[in-house]
Amino acid sequence: MLVLSYILFGPLVFGNAVGFDRAGAGATSTSGFSIPLKPKAPELDRAAYDAKMLAVANLSSTTLALLASSTVSSAEKSHVKWPVRNTPYPKAGALLPFNRIIAYYGNFYSRGMGVLGEYDEPVMLERLRAEVRAWEAADPATPVVPAIHYIVTTAQQLPQKDGMYTLRMPDDQIDKALAIAEKMNGVVFVDFQVGLSTLQKELPHYEAHLKHPKVHLGIDPEFSMKTGHAPGKVIGSYDAADINFAAEYLARLVRENDLPPKILVIHRFTQDMVTNAHLIKPLPEVQIVMDMDGWGDKAKKIGTYTRVIVPEPVQFTGFKLFYKNDLFAPSTGMFTPAELLRLSPQPLYIQYQ
Repeated sequence: MLVLSYILFGPLVFGNAVGFDRAGAGATSTSGFSIPLKPKAPELDRAAYDAKMLAVANLSSTTLALLASSTVSSAEKSHVKWPVRNTPYPKAGALLPFNRIIAYYGNFYSRGMGVLGEYDEPVMLERLRAEVRAWEAADPATPVVPAIHYIVTTAQQLPQKDGMYTLRMPDDQIDKALAIAEKMNGVVFVDFQVGLSTLQKELPHYEAHLKHPKVHLGIDPEFSMKTGHAPGKVIGSYDAADINFAAEYLARLVRENDLPPKILVIHRFTQDMVTNAHLIKPLPEVQIVMDMDGWGDKAKKIGTYTRVIVPEPVQFTGFKLFYKNDLFAPSTGMFTPAELLRLSPQPLYIQYQ
């Protein structure tokens, strides 16, 4: 939210059963030798997927009756935007919609960019565990996956050596994020603030980590400065073409390395931050979350969610909470899990900063 912090260096998978090929592992061949077991590829339970997507849409009883009616035309039903239609089923092993992700955001070098850097690791982990427990209690039907959402390229006020106004973090910082996530059986998101650079240029620097089965991707249009301004001067943007590039990049890694589906989170709090949203293409290998990234009192945040995120459905939604900025007057407190679960659709990615 136009706040830069300048850094100077001084059981997650949805439970589809795994079967075995009849002529594979443990079978005996005609020659009498035992053939090693060959695991059968898991399959997505499409009925369970559809049911969960409908539940997450959190529709009114009137709308549910409309969708179930045999006398209502498909054209009339098409006006109901959630759950999103005409998106491909994910490859087996998808985290969403079967889980909810609860993420802590920031950068280990900076106390001003979020909770990851603000607190020492033991304190930060206990706070994250407390949020996980709160969400588990609020929605016992949806398992919670904790996440470390780490800003791996940070927008800078001044140009760096390559003139791109962004600073890349060393690989050992992602290794640190992975080690922390492992303590909670969680996942990691690497987040990109590209400045005057591009996703095409920045993503390959971290491809080795993006190949990790528990590493996912976040991209921040706010700091994608297509106009040539320095970050923090104006709000940046991504077009659907940029987002589709990132999705296709991840999809290639999934296919080439036989990985479970990746999640792509896009931060958004204004209409212009994402252009041509209707052209964004979810893929079987990549699940797309449009994350509401605004801070403020509850009424303001609900307004942003309903005005910016809900009317342009892509696939899944997220909701960002700020421990400090969300408490500025006239706020009377942060959203609780129970309050956010009343939203339609319910966010499946929750980020705390």
